[in-house]
Amino acid sequence: MKDYIEERAVEIAYYIIEHEATVRQTAKQFGVSKSTIHKDVTDRLLAINPALAKEARKVLDRNKSERHIRGGLATREKYLHRHLEEK
Repeated sequence: MKDYIEERAVEIAYYIIEHEATVRQTAKQFGVSKSTIHKDVTDRLLAINPALAKEARKVLDRNKSERHIRGGLATREKYLHRHLEEK
């Protein structure tokens, strides 16, 4: 594996842990796809630093379990703003 990919995987993991970031937020921050973020954390990082991979995975798993709540809140906000604009 190329050095820059290994470095990116480690940086991504630290970013996810420090900011409790989602895959989408992390992808936007690093300018790569969601698939790349997922691959870096679940596959590549596991070979480089298993303990760090486990910590990052905990954050991603928690975010995944909460995503339906975030989605519902976003939809609620959307319709609240629409209702206020109509008045």
